[in-house]
Amino acid sequence: MTWSRLLRFLPPNSTTPLLGEPVNEAQDVGLATLNGEEVKVAVFSGSSVLSPGEKTGRVEVVERLLSPLAMEEVGTIRCIGLNYIKHAQEAGMPLPKVPVLFLKPSTALSDPYPSPTPIPRPFVKDDAADYESELCVVIGQKCRDVSEQEAMGYVLGYTASNDVSSRVAQLEQSQWCYGKGQDGACPIGPTIVSTNAIPDYTQLHMRGLLNNTLVQSTKLDDLIFSIPQIIAFLSKGTTLLPGTLILTGTPAGIGWAMNPKGTLKDGDEFKVEILPLVGTLVNRIEFEK
Repeated sequence: MTWSRLLRFLPPNSTTPLLGEPVNEAQDVGLATLNGEEVKVAVFSGSSVLSPGEKTGRVEVVERLLSPLAMEEVGTIRCIGLNYIKHAQEAGMPLPKVPVLFLKPSTALSDPYPSPTPIPRPFVKDDAADYESELCVVIGQKCRDVSEQEAMGYVLGYTASNDVSSRVAQLEQSQWCYGKGQDGACPIGPTIVSTNAIPDYTQLHMRGLLNNTLVQSTKLDDLIFSIPQIIAFLSKGTTLLPGTLILTGTPAGIGWAMNPKGTLKDGDEFKVEILPLVGTLVNRIEFEK
């Protein structure tokens, strides 16, 4: 693998997405974009993280961050619910014996800030929009019926995600897809980091910040089902294609579990921070009018 951390972006005065590595290896691309700082990128020859090519020697500046993968690359997004002990406890639900799976369509995929994170018009009236900080696994090779021991060999890398949820719509049904699958309900980014750069994902630390107030904080060693267990489970009799996204669950601290309940408001800013390397996914909430 010729890269450790990639991002997709638009350079100034262009509508053609580019792919590359941040020149400054220590720069948090998401925060830099939010703060109006310059982000220089060493451009690669490919147009997809699934086939990035090589460095071209060309350097461009980020005008607009895009999700690390395009909508047409991800297929159906697999999501694991209730995968942290404390989150299951705050939700008042028993610990699952097998991973809890729900799906998001590819149309839920969206970009980081400065693109808005929309709450669709039909759901605004419920006042039930919520956040979920999650580590997102990106599958890099086609796999089916893999063992836990083999599973990590099929992982391309990691990014941050926000499982934006409309709780009233979610909890009205036994299946969660409806309340979690709206357009724009799965922003990811700001970068994808290769498994070579993060040999042990359990050492990552994830935080969720609502309007700069800490609401979620966990190490990734607190998952009920590990990433190898999740991949082995999802691949049973089912082909996972390159580009498949797997959201691995959210820790305690969601707004809907607060007393009184907390919900996202128009103009709120939610950050999913995964350190080291991945950086901060920034989402600016926008109610559709």
